[in-house]
Amino acid sequence: MSSRKLLALFAAGLLFAAAFSFARAELARGAVFPSLADAQLEGALPETQGRVVLVDFWASWCAPCKASFPALGQLHADYGPRGVTILGVSEDDKAKDYAAFLKKYAPPFATVRDAAHKLAGAVKVPAMPTTVVVGRDGRVRAIFTGYHGEETEKSIRAALDQALAESPAS
Repeated sequence: MSSRKLLALFAAGLLFAAAFSFARAELARGAVFPSLADAQLEGALPETQGRVVLVDFWASWCAPCKASFPALGQLHADYGPRGVTILGVSEDDKAKDYAAFLKKYAPPFATVRDAAHKLAGAVKVPAMPTTVVVGRDGRVRAIFTGYHGEETEKSIRAALDQALAESPAS
């Protein structure tokens, strides 16, 4: 292999590593999730005290977000009675885009709009959608960037099962 090809491969590797590092949320597993009450979100917040919370950051213009909503609805049906609250957090700038999306997709779980992007800014959401599983203690258990169909749903289910298995005082 020529030195030019090696240099090109090295540069491509650096670009991939840089892109991957930028695609991660700044919140790390174990970090305290920012306060929902302090984020000035538009809409009613669901009860989260003592529950595992799945926070899904989405936007109406995001195709993977649209694809994820049926799966989130199924997770709500399967895990809601077990102690999981799902909260969809829209990052739409325009209220009318948010409202039109909700009218079309009618999610069975709670949604709010982060019009000022205060919560997304605190989390430093890297991509749409980004899904965060928060344990009963308010600490991050898992973060998922993007939606990749069954693979993502399976991973989220595993994270929810693990968070539910923890004792409330963990």
